[in-house]
Amino acid sequence: MTGRIPAAYFCDRVVESKVLSQALLSQMNVVVTSPRRMGKTALVDFVFQQEVIQKDYFTIDVDILHTTCFKEFIYALGTAAYDKIASRSDKMKRLFIATLRSLSASFGYDPIQNTPTFDIKLGDITTPDYTLREIFNFMEQADKRCLVVIDEFQQITKYPEKNIEAVLRSYIQKMSNANFVFAGSQRTVLEEMFLSSRRPFFQSAKLMQLDAIELSVYQDFVVGHFREGGKDINPEAVEVAYRSFRGVTLYMQRVMKDAYATTPQGATCDERLVEQLIDDFVAENDYRIRGLLAYISEPQKEVLYAIHDEKEAQGIVSAAFTKRHRLKSPSATQSAVQKLLEDDLLTRNGKVYSLSDPLMSLWLDKNIR
Repeated sequence: MTGRIPAAYFCDRVVESKVLSQALLSQMNVVVTSPRRMGKTALVDFVFQQEVIQKDYFTIDVDILHTTCFKEFIYALGTAAYDKIASRSDKMKRLFIATLRSLSASFGYDPIQNTPTFDIKLGDITTPDYTLREIFNFMEQADKRCLVVIDEFQQITKYPEKNIEAVLRSYIQKMSNANFVFAGSQRTVLEEMFLSSRRPFFQSAKLMQLDAIELSVYQDFVVGHFREGGKDINPEAVEVAYRSFRGVTLYMQRVMKDAYATTPQGATCDERLVEQLIDDFVAENDYRIRGLLAYISEPQKEVLYAIHDEKEAQGIVSAAFTKRHRLKSPSATQSAVQKLLEDDLLTRNGKVYSLSDPLMSLWLDKNIR
């Protein structure tokens, strides 16, 4: 399923929605962490669609996973601010043009509408720090309060520029007409950013951890929707998908949607059908997963496969782990793991390591011996 999820098909997250909504309405900044594809963006979007927020706030979502430098961050933020605020009215559009003086020579013009257009290119941002200040100044002057979600916020730690965290923090802490949701899938990195007293964002936001929805909740939800459509599904079939995908929301949605579409009126979806749909889904992603594996080195693959063999691996730099999986050395393993964590192919929960993507785990089950 892509795009916005209708409320009727938004499963659970009752507590999380309430906590996030209350925090935002109380003008707090929030950090939302979870594994990839667990529903962070959908949760924020769901909360942003509440009537009280739609009526009284501008909502701005910025995904920075694709960005590699500070200038790209500013471009993404500026584009989102224009699309979600300035484009709503001529008044806001004029304010945007007047406030972003560092880009004034780069704006286009629509002769039909008799209004300026946002036609900025990445190369037009020649004074990044100053342009960022102007974007935040524009939000400060907006005629409604701004709620800004920056998705995959940990990406800023990979930028080549120095002190980006300090620069952003210096502007954000002065904002009186906006608050922020910092979302991300690398929990360890985000917790270090917001819980370490050595970092600029220390204790500047409320932390929320998004875990998998409970199996029983999923079962009730799916069975209910099947029955509304004159169909049925065995709760055990839902469990097959849940266990296979470790409760990852995006994959559950996909396979349950396929199961519903495949099950005829008056029939029952069983475990065998779900298993077949999972196999089909894994096969559909064969090219993508092979592509991901093609970009990591042989030592990294060896460590990835070793951790996959154990499902949840501990003591990965021990002599026993090294010997058991015939790895080169504990130090080589540590180096490989660090890169795999950075690339989000591995995840770490305390001292336990596992593959981030359960779909890749299923693919490895079928293709790597």
